[in-house]
Amino acid sequence: MTTPLVSILDDEPAIRRMLADALEEAGFRTQSFARAREFEASLAQVTPDVCLVDLSLPDTDGLALVHRLALERGAIVIIISGRAQVQDRVTGLELGADDYIIKPFEPAEVVARIRARLRGARSAPQAGRTAAFAGWTAHFDRYVLADASGAEVVFSHAEGEILRLFLESPKRLLSRAQMQESLGGAASESFDRAIDVRISRLRTKLREDPKNPQLIKTIYGAGYIFLGDVRWQ
Repeated sequence: MTTPLVSILDDEPAIRRMLADALEEAGFRTQSFARAREFEASLAQVTPDVCLVDLSLPDTDGLALVHRLALERGAIVIIISGRAQVQDRVTGLELGADDYIIKPFEPAEVVARIRARLRGARSAPQAGRTAAFAGWTAHFDRYVLADASGAEVVFSHAEGEILRLFLESPKRLLSRAQMQESLGGAASESFDRAIDVRISRLRTKLREDPKNPQLIKTIYGAGYIFLGDVRWQ
């Protein structure tokens, strides 16, 4: 198995060095960038397995970059930021980030969070396959939903994790606690709200009636249930 590649995007040299040293000691490959321009140019050559992105970048909006990475690359995206407000964390998770780590942090925590995310991605039994349900086909290798006519809409890695949870457990209640454990997120208000937002976006992409969704049902006070029949291909 190829050693996972972690891209570090932060304009502070000391943080780049600290993260690179900790990750390489833990067995990861790394590449570091001070500017978004350099980082985005590198994506033409290789897509990293994990992107660590600081929001306070000198040459671009970090949140916009996170959103593009989540939708276009399918990489695991972890924000590392000094912005500690709940709304900043919620916004980052809503835009597709898989996790949010607040500065200052312990390098060991970052390593542990990355390992948890990679374990979740690799342990998914249907990783890389397609699933057909209710006139839709989910292509997890390309992060694309296709309808019966072939029209496609992309979904982010974070949205895909939730969709896969539903498709692997159709017609079974998934509590918030189960979803948080499966997704590797620490229980928090921001992560809880991010789950709601990602499910809302999935419903929109699946053209669900927001007032009466037929596939992804909310069981108030208990969690969510996916009601479609699923065929893995």
